Amino acid sequence: MKPRLAVTMGDPAGVGAEVVVKALADPQIAGLAAWRIVGDESVLGSARRITGLALPDGVEIVNPGRVFSKAPAFGELSAECGEAAVAYIRGAADLCLRGETDAMVTAPVNKEAVTMSGMAFTGHTEYIAALCGVEDTRMLLASERLHVVHVSTHLSLRRACDLDQGRILRTIELGNKAALALGIAKPRIAVCGLNPHAGEHGLFGDEDAEHIVPAIAAAQDGGIDCRGPLPADTVFLKAVRGHYDLVVAMYHDQGHIPMKLLDFEHTVNISLGLPIIRASVDHGTAFDIAGENLADPTNMKAAMRLACRMARQKAPPAAV
Repeated sequence: MKPRLAVTMGDPAGVGAEVVVKALADPQIAGLAAWRIVGDESVLGSARRITGLALPDGVEIVNPGRVFSKAPAFGELSAECGEAAVAYIRGAADLCLRGETDAMVTAPVNKEAVTMSGMAFTGHTEYIAALCGVEDTRMLLASERLHVVHVSTHLSLRRACDLDQGRILRTIELGNKAALALGIAKPRIAVCGLNPHAGEHGLFGDEDAEHIVPAIAAAQDGGIDCRGPLPADTVFLKAVRGHYDLVVAMYHDQGHIPMKLLDFEHTVNISLGLPIIRASVDHGTAFDIAGENLADPTNMKAAMRLACRMARQKAPPAAV
């Protein structure tokens, strides 16, 4: 049977509805799953009019009780749209937790809009983790050529530099399990250093030796094939050339920059450590082009394909 997937519409003022409609208009995507769009039917109707596309038969639209006081305007930052975007995430997560869908795919939200609604919000992964009652999650970026898992993501760089050996070890373990779930039989993992040249034997900082080296040793003792700490300025090139299957990045930009430079359109965001499967596009709400029929659905299609692939395995990658 086809997997059942929930897709959130994202911020109603952004390109989320447009890329969802465009992706599902592709027969190859439409045929992969039984689809439920969690969002607002009027906004999806606007996206259909703008694109000139229709949703395929059988696609269900689920509105989790969020009604607008007036029609959202494309490209405008608003608390009401931020509140709605969170309601869509919550609705899709509830469907997964109740077993009514096998996975969820998320369109982009605007953190500023959500914050304007009065809610503290640092990102999709953290919010979904709270809904699932989970505290220890990680972000994996995946494409055909490179996989990167992050020790930390939405923190200031100053805070991200306060390394924790246990967190690094857990990241390696979750990354290894995710690689196995994605079909990599014997994952080869490279662990980035924090400092230039991975500290250069203490010349450029001692964090690598004090925190990363012991975490790698513990992972190796657990049977994981991992190496490092390795200089971040060369390790991604080695991974792309086939020396490694997964790279562990110490902080957000260390992992995001090479991924987005290499293959922005096909890079998918996967949440690790959750009891449900969640994949996402890795781009923003693009308010500057919202409502103009300019949004590219390539990344949404990639997220949908990967979510279907994981859903067929009947278990989330690296579930707690």
